[in-house]
Amino acid sequence: MQINLADKVLQRIFPFLEWWPGVNKTTLRADLMAGLTGAVIVLPQGVAFATIAGLPPIYGLYTAMVTPIIAALFGSSRHLVSGPTTAISLVIFAALTQLGAEPGTDEFISKALTITLLAGFFQFILGVGRMGTLINFVSHVVVVGFTAGAALLIIQSQLKHLLGLEIPGGKSFVDTIRVLALNIQHSNPFAVGIGLFTLLLAILSKKLIPKIPNLLIALVGGSLLAFGLMQLLGSEVVALKMVGEVKGRLPTPSLPDLSFGSLTQLAQSAFAIALLGLIEAVAIARSIAGKSQQQIDGNQEFIGQGLSNIIGSFFSCYAGSGSFTRSGLNYASGAKTPLAAVFAAVMLAVIVLLVAPLIAYMPVAAMAGVILIVAYNLIDFKFAKTVYRSSRRQSIVMAITFIATLVADLEMAVILGVMFSLIFFLQKASTPNVAVMSPDPNDSNRRFTYLLRKPLPECPQVKFVRIDGSIFFGSVNHVSNEIRELVDEQAPAVHTLVIVAQGINFIDVAGSEWCLQEAKRWKQKGGGLYFTGLKLIAQETMIRGGFREEIGEDHFFVSKELALKAIIPKLRDEICATCTKRIFQECVNKPCLVDNGQSIEIVV
Repeated sequence: MQINLADKVLQRIFPFLEWWPGVNKTTLRADLMAGLTGAVIVLPQGVAFATIAGLPPIYGLYTAMVTPIIAALFGSSRHLVSGPTTAISLVIFAALTQLGAEPGTDEFISKALTITLLAGFFQFILGVGRMGTLINFVSHVVVVGFTAGAALLIIQSQLKHLLGLEIPGGKSFVDTIRVLALNIQHSNPFAVGIGLFTLLLAILSKKLIPKIPNLLIALVGGSLLAFGLMQLLGSEVVALKMVGEVKGRLPTPSLPDLSFGSLTQLAQSAFAIALLGLIEAVAIARSIAGKSQQQIDGNQEFIGQGLSNIIGSFFSCYAGSGSFTRSGLNYASGAKTPLAAVFAAVMLAVIVLLVAPLIAYMPVAAMAGVILIVAYNLIDFKFAKTVYRSSRRQSIVMAITFIATLVADLEMAVILGVMFSLIFFLQKASTPNVAVMSPDPNDSNRRFTYLLRKPLPECPQVKFVRIDGSIFFGSVNHVSNEIRELVDEQAPAVHTLVIVAQGINFIDVAGSEWCLQEAKRWKQKGGGLYFTGLKLIAQETMIRGGFREEIGEDHFFVSKELALKAIIPKLRDEICATCTKRIFQECVNKPCLVDNGQSIEIVV
């Protein structure tokens, strides 16, 4: 028993010990092949994402080397591949440029490493604090709205490179588009041609030969075309801007700026990056786990992502997260264990040592063409269309996040999206559905039906009201008002209320107090308040607080049939005697002074 407990503790600290015993020749072979594919794919992505972040290209490759290894070893997913991502790269660029840092400078790089350290720290603390369930409160529409807005910002940022224009940064989305439109006549036709050729080559190669790394092929093709034009016409005539020298070396040790001023200045942006990174990583891990039948531990993913960014910040890496493209490819390539991500990182390091000098000959316009493809693929048109058709509230959240991404600080866009998601959730939770029901005489099973759907005869003494939702401090006022409107105002003679409670999942102290007060009110009317089908878990507070006992144990029933058998004998005989509705089977035992031909007897 002690050995098992020790093993569990070690697996909690070092989660890779759980899957390590399953590694064998077969899994190693599969992971090596998947790793090789991943290394080839991430090479152009790493360069592109670092460019989006305003960092030298090699920093994207460093992030793709270090971050995946730590995240794979300390996360819970067997297929999630971490590293540089488009959205986080854009947030880092926006956050640091707003602080006045010039992209590519030592100050910019230092702040990027610091913000990475802080983001990792926040993620790690949330994981250790078992706050993984927080992600469940972040609607997917927030992520979709944000990434769509980020995609447009990325496209806008790359248009100047595609057109070969020198446009100063720091302008708003609208201002940048306006400046581009005013200066489009000064575009470099060779840059436009190289960029469009690269873009089209990426699209065609993906469509015609989907298994090849289309982005890498496109970059090579665009670079060769640029080289040919410069040889034919001369570098001065073509006037193409190149990516520049990239030294082929492994990640170097680095030291983030740990000064108090820098930490406080970057804390807000770092928290937004941490939140966005966790949303991406956990969502991707869960999506792939649904296919691989693996159980994901959200808290462990938080810890893995946090450690990868913390450690990465000391090895020249900027903030990373899970990549849907690389993770999906990793699973599709047959990866069996997280070693596939480790192999991909190691192979990338080898490739970088060999080909890094060649990146210097890559035209910025060709890079822009590839980034435009990456940005366009971020927009989930299908999901956005589904949301628009199915939910007005979710559509509003998505639109708010999208617009805020374009016009406000990126970290504020995420916060706004999350805030409005919670507001709409609380608004929905605080207004549970309350509806009057009655047995349907035309239903062969004699089932109860909502009166809103069709007019049905009702008992003049008893009302059946179904509540779908929780009765808690936020919904008590709504439920009370609905019942008074549906029952007290529309049928003042009714003295007995039966709450059909199968749809109630939770009742808190405020809800229990309301139930008790309602029970007393209906008792004063000469009847009572009864519950049918109320789950035991929903009664927990009522039982512990003594509310159920005070209301009366005989006021809670498992089914409507049992409730009717107990309630009908208590109804006033003088009213039953002249009633022509008599909608319950139990009504046959009550006195009747009217023609039986007018009676309607229905089995419930």
